[in-house]
Amino acid sequence: MNNTRRVISSATARRVGRQLSEPAAPPGHGECLYRRLSGVKATGGSIRKMLNEYVMEGNVVLNYDLWRCLKELRKLRKNTVCDDYDVECVEIMEWMGVRKINYSLTDHARRLDLISKTKGIAAAENYMSNLPPSAKNKFSYGALLNCYCVETMEDKALVELFRKMEKSGFISNAFPFANLMTMYMKMGKSENVPVLVQGMIKRNVYPSTYVYNVLMQSYASLNDIPGVERVLAEIEILDESKCNWTIYSNLATIYMKAGLLEKATVALRKVECELKPGPREAYHFLLSLYAGIGQLSHVNRVWKTLNEVYPTCNNMSYLVILQALSKLDDFEGMRKCFKEWESSHSYHDIRFRNVVIGAYLRHGMDKEAKLLSEDTEKRFKGPFVKSREEFTFFFLESHRTDLALSYLDDNVFEAKDGGWHPPPSLVNAFLNCFEVEKDVPSAERLLNILKPFR
Repeated sequence: MNNTRRVISSATARRVGRQLSEPAAPPGHGECLYRRLSGVKATGGSIRKMLNEYVMEGNVVLNYDLWRCLKELRKLRKNTVCDDYDVECVEIMEWMGVRKINYSLTDHARRLDLISKTKGIAAAENYMSNLPPSAKNKFSYGALLNCYCVETMEDKALVELFRKMEKSGFISNAFPFANLMTMYMKMGKSENVPVLVQGMIKRNVYPSTYVYNVLMQSYASLNDIPGVERVLAEIEILDESKCNWTIYSNLATIYMKAGLLEKATVALRKVECELKPGPREAYHFLLSLYAGIGQLSHVNRVWKTLNEVYPTCNNMSYLVILQALSKLDDFEGMRKCFKEWESSHSYHDIRFRNVVIGAYLRHGMDKEAKLLSEDTEKRFKGPFVKSREEFTFFFLESHRTDLALSYLDDNVFEAKDGGWHPPPSLVNAFLNCFEVEKDVPSAERLLNILKPFR
């Protein structure tokens, strides 16, 4: 029997709250737990109640399995438009705390990060202050620093916490610097990034691949392409181990945004040279970037390679190829992929339909778009704001302002509980249309619809 992990067994009520040595998990044990956890949200149930029922049925809950479930639930969050999975993750961790399941050195950091996302910075700070001294380590401090950086709280991040971490000897790797660099990029202070990198080197902390990527982006935001290329040369000569496919995909993106399409193409070929084979994400980047520079033949070639490397194509891969083909106006190719996806996947994602609806509208096929939209509203619970935005722009461009206002009104009604705001480009499109047509009544109707956002 392996005694290195903690478990909870509930053959009796007394045993539920105690730490026990871990028995061997039955086949499919973790998978069964994950299926039940991931289904709680859809049924409107309680995580705590589900876990209690699970152990009272005589099942064993392993620390390892819970963390694996948390990891998978967070992946779901990344691939959906809803953040409820973060709330569920917090509830799982709270349940673990109540049941006295031991936390590792990094577990408090994970929980702190989730608390910040779901309950706010103040709650995260309170959690940190209540941790025992042994849990106030470089991981938990690093998580709090990341929270401050995400919220662009420069003074708290740099003046207070970073300096405190440095005095405590917690600045031992590139992560704290990477957080600060990302914060400055978000704040539009990209000139601070090279200074931070110099500070790293003075402290004998060597840049990670991520740090090099942000450094390249900082020079690009300053319109310093030679600076970007100097960083690349330095990596290739002095730190070749950090020069992976992400460096070249980042370089390709920079060249593409600068209008240097030939250089972008060369960088993308270097990405492909790094894949032997590579992760799905790398092929997704290639598909998107080749579409960005208008290279349909390369998109089709990379899609073929992706299917050869990963014969079972997942939802994300299909979404990326649909978006790429839509961007390139390969309508028939996109429609073929959409039908292929619908026939082979039981889990349907509303984003796929939004891509196709947008493509229909760009081709003036509003009847087909409407039929697909109506079918989508029958199959899904929403939100439908993205597809309605597409319809709103379409009807504005064709000067059917009544229909455009109707779709906008529907979006505002759906967003009454928050989560969506009309983009400035949409509001400006309405105002320009009304100004050209001198349509005062419609302008007044627009202002009335947008009252909740004043």
